[in-house]
Amino acid sequence: MSTSPSASALGSIADAALSSADAAPSSLCAREPRVPADRLVAEMVPPPRFDSVRFDTYIPDPNQPSQTEAVHVLDAFAAGLGGAQAAGSGKRGFLGFGKKAAKVAPGPRGVYLDGGYGVGKTHLLASLWHATPAEPSLKAFGTFVELTNLVGALGFQQTVQTLSGHRLLCIDEFELDDPGDTVLVSSLLGRLVEAGVALAATSNTLPGKLGEGRFASVDFLREIQGLSAHFRSLRIDGEDYRHRGLPEAPDPYSDEQVTKAAYATPGASLDDFPHLLDHLARVHPSRYGALTDGITAVCLTDVQPVPDQSTALRLVVLADRLYDREVPVLASGMPFDRLFSEEMLNGGYRKKYFRAISRLTALARDAKDLVGTQETS
Repeated sequence: MSTSPSASALGSIADAALSSADAAPSSLCAREPRVPADRLVAEMVPPPRFDSVRFDTYIPDPNQPSQTEAVHVLDAFAAGLGGAQAAGSGKRGFLGFGKKAAKVAPGPRGVYLDGGYGVGKTHLLASLWHATPAEPSLKAFGTFVELTNLVGALGFQQTVQTLSGHRLLCIDEFELDDPGDTVLVSSLLGRLVEAGVALAATSNTLPGKLGEGRFASVDFLREIQGLSAHFRSLRIDGEDYRHRGLPEAPDPYSDEQVTKAAYATPGASLDDFPHLLDHLARVHPSRYGALTDGITAVCLTDVQPVPDQSTALRLVVLADRLYDREVPVLASGMPFDRLFSEEMLNGGYRKKYFRAISRLTALARDAKDLVGTQETS
């Protein structure tokens, strides 16, 4: 049974907070964003959290030599793309140099970063995007969900045409758990490889693959079928860097603390967690980024365990978008490591849930100053 304050009690808290604030916080539940197709294309760049990352800002764990090796391999990979010319139709060299690169060079045309959550795969993928010597308009970076939504918005042929002139396509969190979408994207990548586009990807573990550890390269290479020969797999060992040497995440706050912090923080949103989960079911996951436009902090009351798998997977996408945008999350109720049931954490989507816990914990740590600010104001 929930021990949260009643609606009238929360209303009193809000009234008191409002008396010392210029405006009430917004609500994510009141937003129903519409995202035009041209925005989807324009936003295929590394998210704000990874704007400034580079290979030299990646700090390898000295106990994990595979991390240092991955940096060296990817740096050389990016340099090898420097001679690629946007000729299209397979006429662009992948690892060739200068004007002599008139044909696709033999060997892998892509790299696959294989590792557990929190070892810095997205950091390295974004660093590869930044290091590739090409104009931003000739490079694309997005999650698997963002790529499939682009196909849905533009159509398959138009997506092929739009991306074929690119030098590099980076796909973060390639979804191996949806066979239909996997076949669709594999077909798209096949067409892009023919056009000479270089590929880089990370992925999630397939459902039912428990006991096979946290590495997914075999699953990935099998699921993309004929494209497997074009990828070199880079295994990246290590623990979750988001919590390496850092203090434990703060305990959840009270509803009163969260509400006061929301009113005291310009640009913050304030939502009841169960209501937000219901709202996410009415917004396509491809719009979750737009859902958080302009939000400086997300404040949530009455956090509870997620009731079912569909809801859990939507929450994973929201956690990813918030983490990408470095939006701190302040919450009351249950701690984030109790969001997902044991059955979920032992199921086929376990890797996604652990990633969400990891990222929400990092964002909760970022939100500690919000409470400190309003308590001392």
